[in-house]
Amino acid sequence: MSATMKTAVGSLVVGGTVLALKTLAWWMTGSVALLSDALESTVNLATAVAALVAIRVAAQPADANHPFGHHKAEFFSAVLEGVMIIVAAIFILREAWHGFLAPRVLDAPIEGLLVNGAATCLNAVWASILVQRGRKLRSPALVADGRHLWADVFTSAGVALGVLLAMSTGWWLLDPVMAGFVAVNILWSGSKVVKESLSGLMDEAVPDKTLEHIRDVISAEASGAVEAHDLRTRHAGSATFVEFHLVVPGTMTVFDAHEICDRVEAAIRKVVPDTRVTIHVEPEHKSKHSGIVVLN
Repeated sequence: MSATMKTAVGSLVVGGTVLALKTLAWWMTGSVALLSDALESTVNLATAVAALVAIRVAAQPADANHPFGHHKAEFFSAVLEGVMIIVAAIFILREAWHGFLAPRVLDAPIEGLLVNGAATCLNAVWASILVQRGRKLRSPALVADGRHLWADVFTSAGVALGVLLAMSTGWWLLDPVMAGFVAVNILWSGSKVVKESLSGLMDEAVPDKTLEHIRDVISAEASGAVEAHDLRTRHAGSATFVEFHLVVPGTMTVFDAHEICDRVEAAIRKVVPDTRVTIHVEPEHKSKHSGIVVLN
C-alpha cells in the first residue's frame, strides 16, 4: 500500500473517531452549535471515503481509454468534498434557525465541551499531518482534506467559545447564533475547495515559481539547441505535464537531438518530480527568436 493510500485510510479512522466524540458531545448537551460541529464531521468522514477512492483510481497506470493516466480523479474528490461541505452548511443553518426561534438551556455543557475538545485536538493533529504529507506526496485530495480539517478545528474552537459565553451570561440564544456563524464559515471553506479543484480540472498552469524553475532548467540543459519556445504546462493530481518546442540546427542528427531531449527531460524531472515531458523538435528555420534562450 502506498504512502498516500495509508494516509487516506488513516483519515477514515480519525474521521470516525472524531465523529463519534462530537456526536456524544451533542447528545450530552443538546447544543445546536455542537450539533453543527458533529454534522461537519459527518462530511469529513464521507469525504475521507471519497478521497480514498479517488487516490486509488488516480494511482492506476495509463490505459487505452486513458492514455494520459487517471491523475485528475483526485480533483473530482476535492470538488465533491466542497459540495458536501456546502450541503452540510445548509443543514446547519436550518437547525440554527429552529434553535434561534426556540432557545433552550443546555444539559451538562462542561462535560460536553470536554468531549468535544478531545475531538478537536485529535482533528488538529491529523490536519497538520494531512497537509504536510499531501504536499510531500503531491496529492490534492489529501491537501484539501487537511485544509478542511483545519477549518473544522477553528470552527470547533468558536463553537466552544460560544457555548462558554452562553453558560456564563445565561443568553442561551448564543448557542444557535454560533451555529449560524459555523455554517457561514463552512460555506466559505467549501467554496474555496471547489474553486481550487476546478482550476486543476481546467488544466491550470503550474505556479509561477515552478514555471521559472522549468525555464531555467531548459535554458541550462539544452546546450546544442538554438532556442525553446511555446512552453506549456498543466498539473493533474500529483502529475505535471510539460510541453515545448525545441529548435536545433538543421544539420544536427536525430541522434544528437534526441540526446539533448533526454538530458532536458531528466533535469526537469529532478526539479519537478512525476513530470511528463513532451518535446517537439524543429529545424532552425522554425525559430521564433523568442521564448527561452539556450545557454551554449
